[in-house]
Order: sequence, then structure tokens, then C-alpha cells
Amino acid sequence: MTKLRKVRHTFSKTPARVPLVWMRHRGFRPSDVFVGSYPRSGSTWLRFMLLEILAGQASGFANTNEMLPDVGKHEAGAPVLPGSGRLIKTHESFRAEYKKAIYLVRDPRDVALSEFAYQTALGLTKDEFDPYVERFLRGGVNPFGSWIDHATSWMDAADARRAEILHVNFEELKQKPHDQLGRIVDFLNMPEVKVRIPAAIENNSLARMKEKEKANPQRASAKGRFIRSGSAGGWRSTFTDRQAQLVQQYAGSLMARLGYSAVESLEGQFA
Repeated sequence: MTKLRKVRHTFSKTPARVPLVWMRHRGFRPSDVFVGSYPRSGSTWLRFMLLEILAGQASGFANTNEMLPDVGKHEAGAPVLPGSGRLIKTHESFRAEYKKAIYLVRDPRDVALSEFAYQTALGLTKDEFDPYVERFLRGGVNPFGSWIDHATSWMDAADARRAEILHVNFEELKQKPHDQLGRIVDFLNMPEVKVRIPAAIENNSLARMKEKEKANPQRASAKGRFIRSGSAGGWRSTFTDRQAQLVQQYAGSLMARLGYSAVESLEGQFA
């Protein structure tokens, strides 16, 4: 299985993937809404909470992935939104098919750490972290391109109003989950389900998420964890000065655009 996973991972980063992506982006409804993010940005946690808020049922890996599915598996997605709309997850860069979407973004330094740990656990990279960071910034660690190009595509689409896009920062979602989930519910035109927000937050704490993974192990569970620390700012105790400077060199202006400071502490970062 490990060898097959490596072959698939390598194939997914080639041009041969293009027609597969096109095939996956068919059969949408005007009422569908997408949850877009770069991998390891917190979309699993967000979807777990949204399932409980929108559908009123306890969330786990199986029912969340079934009811709020990945793009390409959306035909069987649950009609949890007004007009029988589905909430569909995507890690792709912005596409014209995404008429309405929530874009969840996380500090790229924490994303790089989490993606590195995840891919190492699955045997998809043998890099040391130093060269991995540069590949993460240039593109090449996964099928979705560089974090920079990915975030830029979504933010440019939002600024140009090519779609209706709600930008949510992972760190703000952690700091003020009730407020951010309230924004999302309003964006989805479902204010009546706000009463479910407190329970959804409590039921999907980090400890509860780890319990759910233990009950239903994921691909990385054998050698690591799919649900890791979910930290905000964990990069500060891991990154070398060179790595931090490299991120600033490549992504500093985009990070500022998204509300991330290169040097200041997290407190007050999203004032």
C-alpha cells in the first residue's frame, strides 16, 4: 500500500492530473457552496463543526466525509444548504466553478510544518525540513501547487468579485470560534442554526477530535496522527532563522495581505 500511495502521489503532481480534475468539477448545483483551503489548514475541523451546525448530528470522519464530501465525490453529498445545496470541500486553487465559497487560510509556516509531518508519516517525503520548506514555497510538495499561488488565486478572485467568497483565518477561528462560525452561518443564509454553534465547538475540541481519530483511524494514524496539535504559531519553536527569512522572502507580502505578521507574536495579530 505504501508503494502504491507513493506512485499515486507522484502521478498526482504531473500534467496527467489535469483531465481528472476537470472530470471532478462536473455536476454542481447553483446552490452548492465550497470550502476551499490548502491542505493542512484546518478544513477537517471546520467541516466537523459545520456538519453538527447545519445537519444537527454528531460528526465523525465517516459521516462528515460522506455528507460534506470532497469535490469529485459530491454527487452523494447531503443537501444541507438552502435550495438543496451541498457543502463541498476542495483543496484546488480557485476555479470558475466555485461561485460561492468559504476560503479557510492558515499561517503558511504552520501549514508547512503540518504537511511535512503528515507526508513523513505516510512515507511521501524523505526530505529534511530545510529543503522541504523551499519546495513548499516554490511548489512541488503536493498536487496543489505552492501555498503562495494557491492563496493568491483565491484572494484575487475575491478581490475581483469573480465569486462570492468569505475569507476565514484558521487562527481567528481558534481564538473566536463562536464569532467566526456565526459569520459562516450568516454567509450560508442559515441564521436559524446558530443555536447549535456552542455544542459544535465543544464537541470538536482538540481532545474530542483526537478521540474521534482513535475510534476511526485515518491514513496517517499508524505512524503519526491525522489530527495533530492544531496549533497557531507552533512554527516559532521549530523554524530556524533561515527558514523564517525564506518564508518572508517568498511570501511576506501575501502574508501581510492575509493578516499575518512575520515577526510579531500572535497576540493582537488579528486586531
